Amino acid sequence: MELESFLFSAVLLLSAAAVGVALFKHLGLGSVLGLLVAGIVVGPHSPGPSVTTHVDEVRHFTELGVVLLLFAIGLEMRPARLWALRREVFGLGSLQILLSGLLIAGYMLFYLDRWETALLAGLTMALSSTAFVIQLLNERGELASTHGQASFAVLLMQDLAIVPLLAVVPILSQTGVLSIEVPLWKQIGLVIGTLTLLFGVGHYVVPRVLEQLSRQRNREGFILVVLLAVFVAAWATNEVGLSMALGGFIMGMLLSGSRYAYQVKAYIEPYKGILMSVFFVAVGMSIELKVLAAEPWVFIQQVAVILLIKLAVMFALALAFRFTVESAIRMAVLLGQSGEFGFVLFGAARGLGVIDDRTFVVSVAVISISMMFTPLMVRAGDALVRRLTKSSPGPTGAAVLAAGDSEGGTVIIAGYGRVGHTVAMILRASGVPILVFDKDPVRVAQGRADHLPVHYGDLADPELLAAAPVEHAALAIITVDHMPTAIAALAHLRRQYPQLPIIARARDLEATAKLEEAGATRVFPEVVESSLRLGAEALLMLGVAAESTEGLLQGVRGTDYALVREPSERRSDPDSEEIAR
Repeated sequence: MELESFLFSAVLLLSAAAVGVALFKHLGLGSVLGLLVAGIVVGPHSPGPSVTTHVDEVRHFTELGVVLLLFAIGLEMRPARLWALRREVFGLGSLQILLSGLLIAGYMLFYLDRWETALLAGLTMALSSTAFVIQLLNERGELASTHGQASFAVLLMQDLAIVPLLAVVPILSQTGVLSIEVPLWKQIGLVIGTLTLLFGVGHYVVPRVLEQLSRQRNREGFILVVLLAVFVAAWATNEVGLSMALGGFIMGMLLSGSRYAYQVKAYIEPYKGILMSVFFVAVGMSIELKVLAAEPWVFIQQVAVILLIKLAVMFALALAFRFTVESAIRMAVLLGQSGEFGFVLFGAARGLGVIDDRTFVVSVAVISISMMFTPLMVRAGDALVRRLTKSSPGPTGAAVLAAGDSEGGTVIIAGYGRVGHTVAMILRASGVPILVFDKDPVRVAQGRADHLPVHYGDLADPELLAAAPVEHAALAIITVDHMPTAIAALAHLRRQYPQLPIIARARDLEATAKLEEAGATRVFPEVVESSLRLGAEALLMLGVAAESTEGLLQGVRGTDYALVREPSERRSDPDSEEIAR
């Protein structure tokens, strides 16, 4: 029974998703599998109430979540870093598609009459799920690992392979519904023209618009422009035969060098999370249980054989490309499933009469079930890697970051005013890596002019803390002069990273007490420190020994500035009386 009440359907969907995620996370199977099972429960192909029968429309809409996911990855993937992965993208990725596709096509000949159709099905099944793999890597914190980077490179090549596969479908059609009306050279020209236009918009236009909106403190306009840029890029690439996700990735990569990259990522994270969750639920809704029950052994065989072929090919190729055994295992289990693009391609093939309805339904079910097995395969891969590494201790592929990706030892500075500028210049002159944030675009521009890594962003925003590489920082320094912002940033940092040392500046002793209460490791009151420095210089000019003067300063600081506090502010501290004497 399909419920007509939109509100009740939303409650049903959210309830099933919440329970599924909580249960499967508790069992250690990850949130993705919980969302898939929730989709099966509230889908139209299972007994009980369903959210909707229009599963295809829901899935197409939630594919925008995949676009945002690839956009977020693009924000971290600068062109130089992508070029460094060219061997994995064009070498490992191409061989994985070809070898897996040919072997699966040979197997599919037992079920399909034409070898051309079997080849199309094999190459389609050879593609993996970008959404699934990236989500799992994000959840496990392994996107920057050796196997994570290599898996992403293979997925990127698979996205590029969508273009020729889409072109093959109308050629295989016997109905003649579609034909290639546009010559190949014009299609290539359209692709090149679109990519060139996206480069101009993403590299020049969007950053300038974001700068104007940030100067106006227009947060809503900032978010809307970012979303508009991403979806326009996705629409443009889709119109010329490329995947929507590839358009999102390109726009993200173009903005990766912008001073707004971290704040952009922070703003789109909630939208991406919601759409991705509904996307996985929609995939679960696509599984038709009655089809599985009709020929269970044939269906199980198809899932098992396709998974085994992809696992074996990926493992062998990873070893051939000189990855460690541990990394090869992790890459194989991550890329073993078939991907969401199969829904699109098999749908187009059914519409043109290339495959019949039964083949379409079975293929969609095979793809969906292979996705469901992915979290289980990843857990099995983890167990196997643990057994292998017992006899050969040392960092595995999961623990080794790609070169240049680690932010370990970085000092995070909140605020690029006069104090922040001074601190940043001192640290940079000492060779300490820094990352500076300020929500004033004028100061950000000044920082860039000073050749410092100053980014637009407010560390008082919890989403920015999630987007920025704070987890690898050695120290945080809060130099902002606005007390509510400083306290909010300090509170968020202390709550999320309780072990992180945090230094803060304050105007006076009253502000010092508030920042210490919020969790600062050390606070330096600006007015008091400058006054102490003036007093010390006076003593030196009057002939007092430098050692005595420095000892006096250290004593004042060591007693929480008790000597220089106002009488009403002094704490009952016997050390303060000793210093006064």
